Amino acid sequence: MFQGEMDPEIAALLGTVSVPAKPAVHDSDIFFDKSERKQGRTADSETDVEASGFPAVTKRFEEKPHGVFNDPNYYKQILANEGDGAQRIHTILQKYLNTKDPKDRSVFRQQLSTAFWDFLAGVARKAPGKIAAPKKFLLRFGILHPTFLDIEDRDTFAKAVVENELSQPIYYVDEWLKAVGTGVIQPSTTDEVQVSRSNTSGHLQQLLEKANGKLEGARGLLKAKHGERINLEKALLERIQNIMQHGHMEGLPDISACYDEGQKRAFTEVQDVLKSMLKSDRELETFSRDFYQAQEDVNTIQAKLAEEGGLPQADVQAVDTEFSTIRQMAKMTIGRQGNQFPILTREYFHSLPNDIGLRENIMSLLSRIESIDPEAFHRIYKNKVNRIVPYVILLPNYGDVGMCWEPFSRLNRATSRGRIAVPMYPKNLTIALLSAVADLRWQVAKEKAAYYWMEEGLTGNYYQYFSSRKIKGDLKACFIDDYIVWMTKESEGTQKLDKEVRSIFWRYMPFAQPVKDKLKTRSLIYQELYQRDVNRSMSDGY
Repeated sequence: MFQGEMDPEIAALLGTVSVPAKPAVHDSDIFFDKSERKQGRTADSETDVEASGFPAVTKRFEEKPHGVFNDPNYYKQILANEGDGAQRIHTILQKYLNTKDPKDRSVFRQQLSTAFWDFLAGVARKAPGKIAAPKKFLLRFGILHPTFLDIEDRDTFAKAVVENELSQPIYYVDEWLKAVGTGVIQPSTTDEVQVSRSNTSGHLQQLLEKANGKLEGARGLLKAKHGERINLEKALLERIQNIMQHGHMEGLPDISACYDEGQKRAFTEVQDVLKSMLKSDRELETFSRDFYQAQEDVNTIQAKLAEEGGLPQADVQAVDTEFSTIRQMAKMTIGRQGNQFPILTREYFHSLPNDIGLRENIMSLLSRIESIDPEAFHRIYKNKVNRIVPYVILLPNYGDVGMCWEPFSRLNRATSRGRIAVPMYPKNLTIALLSAVADLRWQVAKEKAAYYWMEEGLTGNYYQYFSSRKIKGDLKACFIDDYIVWMTKESEGTQKLDKEVRSIFWRYMPFAQPVKDKLKTRSLIYQELYQRDVNRSMSDGY
């Protein structure tokens, strides 16, 4: 991906430019830009591949509820300045609430759903700027009028933590639209719109996205190699310290003893570590050149964009496009047979506080999932395993399944985050989130295998099992169902999966070691799988 040369497409458009010599690699220059150094943290959109897990959730709810839902003007503030859409939804809502005829109510319910989505699209356009709290909570929770909920449920939402205090990539809809609208996060991938070559700004913007993807990937590789060199230096120091420790010869307290067998082995180990350090340093130098070239590409395109007058018109429509994508996500998480009504009401809302898809609840469940399936968010690039948590978009609907919209950015497969969508009001939040993670796992494995996805790895082995058994239905849906059983039943020692599926999952989606250690004592089936791990670890083909 990075060869230290300008991308041919960029070079063709901008003209070949010479890249000035760069100074030696410096952590603060590579890992943070100037604005990030001032803030003392990385940008929100940058993937932290060095993080080892989710932070502990110590606060799920605030002690005291805010008073937004007690404001008698809540509904009026939502409708304010929304034009004809506000009048339309108000008129249909009145008919829906006042009618007694079940048939008429069904008709008005359908009309209200359509009018609500159209109205919400207008509210969504204001998300990147400052909007009234009622409109924010309408986007976030689907609360059109507080009295549609019971007092207890109203207080639950009023106590929900508003800000992303733990800085995890989990977003409510209002936050997501703001991030996309302000350019912090790239819009979700849909059918790619072809930009005319005569539209120089539009084409430059596409090149900028591509260059930014390469820059982020180069920075990720540098971080990984930087950490590897630090670990090698620590290993060298430990061995040298071991060599320099001596006892005394018997009867000769002023003379140090000879090297023992462990110290003699350390001499050979020191040589191996030194070779690894030289190799690591050469790779670090190569990656640094790639980084500076990618950085030069970004700077050059940004300068050209400024000459062309800035961002193209497509960016103005980013929020509208993203909202349409979110609406598609909502439909997919609900399904054809689900409850499509988009407004939160006591008639359909029956979740307990810890079963609502609030950010803190989702974070706790993700941590639990990772404790069982530690490789759920792993991605390998250039023999380096990176932990990359996907963006999680919390959708305020009654769906029961989560889904993966994209496994990673098409412009940066190395370190970009995938995107999963999770409904906030499902019957079972754990199952909804597991289905999204399963979808992500399948798509990442399929993309990794590329043309051989039906032959190799996780997807290949599962496809061959699926075909050999002549199972009817959708392949991916079957995999998702099996993954849920794998995580909820098999991880506890309850054997529900087919023997062949269990063997595939054990190999390609292994449980965490503590889970394996527990299971091997439960039955001979798990003991046999555990022994296979031991055998593979002793062979070259593992």
